[in-house]
Amino acid sequence: MDHLAPIRRLAAQPVDIAGLFAAEPDRLARLSLSACSIHADLSRLALPAAGLELMLEAARAADLAGWRERLFSGAVVNPTEGRAATHTAERGSGSAADTLAATRSAAAADALANRLRRDGTRHVIHIGIGGSALGPALLLDALGRDGDGPAVHVVSNIDGEALARAMAACDPATTRLVIVSKTFTTLETMTNAETALAWLAAAGGSRDQCIAITARPDRARAWGAGEVLEFADSLGGRYSLWSAVGLPLALRCGPEALAQLRAGAAAMDAHFRERPLFRNLPVLAALADVWAAHGQGQQSRAVFCYDERLRLLPAYLQQLEMESNGKRVTRDGAPVAGPTASITWGGTGTDAQHAVFQLLHQGTVVGPVEFVAVTQPGHQLPSSHHRQLLASCLAQGAALLKGRTFAEAQAVSGGDDALARAKTFPGNRPSSTLLLDRLDAETLGALIAFYEHRTFTAAVLLGINPFDQWGVELGKELANAMLAGTDLGLDPSTADLMARAGL
Repeated sequence: MDHLAPIRRLAAQPVDIAGLFAAEPDRLARLSLSACSIHADLSRLALPAAGLELMLEAARAADLAGWRERLFSGAVVNPTEGRAATHTAERGSGSAADTLAATRSAAAADALANRLRRDGTRHVIHIGIGGSALGPALLLDALGRDGDGPAVHVVSNIDGEALARAMAACDPATTRLVIVSKTFTTLETMTNAETALAWLAAAGGSRDQCIAITARPDRARAWGAGEVLEFADSLGGRYSLWSAVGLPLALRCGPEALAQLRAGAAAMDAHFRERPLFRNLPVLAALADVWAAHGQGQQSRAVFCYDERLRLLPAYLQQLEMESNGKRVTRDGAPVAGPTASITWGGTGTDAQHAVFQLLHQGTVVGPVEFVAVTQPGHQLPSSHHRQLLASCLAQGAALLKGRTFAEAQAVSGGDDALARAKTFPGNRPSSTLLLDRLDAETLGALIAFYEHRTFTAAVLLGINPFDQWGVELGKELANAMLAGTDLGLDPSTADLMARAGL
């Protein structure tokens, strides 16, 4: 059943966001919500009260509550692979078997982290790709500056330059390799692993310095990894940082940091599972996302983090949201009736203000803009830095809404009408703000879990499976065939490019 058909019938009807505050006296209270040290203000999005009611009806009709319970209970929510999705079990919510396995895996990772933090290991090269690299990199960049453990270098790109830079920063005698691959067959990861192993061997090292993190421990042991940490086959890569894949954070900052990360996520799990839909932070955000795409025809969503420690969050969200919900068929294989995942992009404030905000304020592409900021700074420099940062963040949201009329622009243009038109801002552009009380492991865990549940909620509304990713496979298959010299019968352009590239 197409639960979003009533919303699409309203598509492209303009919404006067500023006017909504006058028409809906309770708007700010209704669309602002605090949970797990995160305050979300969604009131400046183009979502009127009537639209929100339609979205809530769609969520009930799609059985969001039932799918949510399936997720937390360990039932199958990934039908194309016949699997549960057990990332919540890594933080304590799942079937008894899943949570027990997660607890044992966490204990093994903690023990290894404690040992390596004591044994003279100074550097770790963490090799993975996709969720096996994006999550650990985000955690390290956000929380690792003041860690007292080994320096961790995350390598994902098959481009040898990435691995060469990491190896140049390390002494092989005091370096460990952490190789993360769910199947332990990922081409980029295994190629990088073999090259890094050869670098170790050239200096007298061995496979004993290699730690494998995988859902296929048999393959890792056959490869010769010195130590193996296992995670569940039902744990998707983009949801895996809660498992042993989060080892880099435990190495750098201690196992307690990874435990606090999980605790923050568990708090958001409880909020998502227990709160009613209309006062549920991930649900409200997802309803607004789907409304923007289906009710307003806006399929671009920008995320700007006004905190240097969160500079990798937009890249992390790109995989989480677009790999999860970038689908063209429903769970049962039928074509989707409307847009699915938006194009997620973004950057870091205030850098982005001097780069892409021109398009946001005066360009012809309109879509929701999400600001993420932290009340407390992460440094001890003069307070002027953080005050300017927060003022810039809040001012951008206000400017997107307020705009500048032609008459106002004339007043600052010396009577030059052409210049006044260039200085006119249409305004009425949607934005939301997430304001974190602080940025520590617990709050970061809650923030990431918020985005996970938001993505899941949108998937339920759309009727799609967010836990498979068949779209990444075809390109891999063709690349492998090219390397093997197989005649693929490809188009003339690709054949010519292969010849020019020497393939």
